[in-house]
Amino acid sequence: MTSKKIDEEALAEAYDRALALEKAGDIDAAVEAYREVLALDPEDHGGAAVRIASMGRGETPPKAPDAYVETLFDQHAEVFEDVLVEQLGYHVPVLARQRLQALSLGPFKRMLDIGCGTGLTGGTLRDVVDDITGIDISEKMVEIAHEKDLYETLFVAEAEDFLDDNDEDPFDLVTATDVLPYLGALEPLFFGVAENMVAGGIFVFSSELLQEGSNAYVVGPHQRFLHAEAYIRERLTATGFELVEITDINVRMQNGEPSPGQLVIARLI
Repeated sequence: MTSKKIDEEALAEAYDRALALEKAGDIDAAVEAYREVLALDPEDHGGAAVRIASMGRGETPPKAPDAYVETLFDQHAEVFEDVLVEQLGYHVPVLARQRLQALSLGPFKRMLDIGCGTGLTGGTLRDVVDDITGIDISEKMVEIAHEKDLYETLFVAEAEDFLDDNDEDPFDLVTATDVLPYLGALEPLFFGVAENMVAGGIFVFSSELLQEGSNAYVVGPHQRFLHAEAYIRERLTATGFELVEITDINVRMQNGEPSPGQLVIARLI
C-alpha cells in the first residue's frame, strides 16, 4: 500500500498559519489550524499533536510522533551539540557520570545508549564501559556519532521497537538521557529496558519534572513531555526496578529559564 502523497505547499501554509495563531494567543484558531496540519500529514512530521496538547487541548499523546522526532533531530544534527551544550547548558551526561562514580557503580561490560544522538553520553562514559551500543531514531545523528568512533555498534531505530526486537546479549548499563521529554507513557520503555538487561543492571535516565497536579505526564509549553516523580517511581517498581537515587537537576536552559528535572538511577532486581 502506498502512502498518500503530502501536499507540501498546503501543509507549509497550514503549519505557518497555525504557528502564527498560536504566537498571537488565538488558541482556538491555532488548534483548528493544527488539526488541518494533521489531516494533511497524518504521520505528523511537524509535531502538531504535541503542539495541540501543549496548549491544553485534545488528548495528551502517549509519545511524540516518530516522524516528528526523526525530522526534528535530522534537521538539527549538524548544530546539535553546539546548541544543546553551549547555548542550552545541557550537561546531563556529565551529571550521570558524576553520580555513577559517587555511588561506586561500574565499571560496566555492555552499555546501551538509548537516544544516543551525536554521542554525548557515550563519549562521557566511554572509559568505564567495555562495549557500547547506541540507538537513535535520527539517521543523521547516528552518522555523526559513527564518525566519532565511540560505539562498537550503532543502530538507526525507534527505542521501543529496538527493545522489542533486540536479540543481542543483555546489557548491564542502559542510559536514556533526554529521551523522556519525547515520551509520555513510560511502561513500554521501562519494560523494554528490563527485558534487555542483566539482573542487577543499572538504568540511568533524565526527565523534565511535572511539579504539580494529579497527572502522570503532560506536554509542557516547549512541546516536551514533563513527568511526575510519583509516576516515574511507580512505573519503575511495576517493571522490576528498585530506585537507587533521584537527583534534582537543571536539564537545560529554555528561553533563559532553567528546566527543572531529575536524574534517576535504578537497578533491575
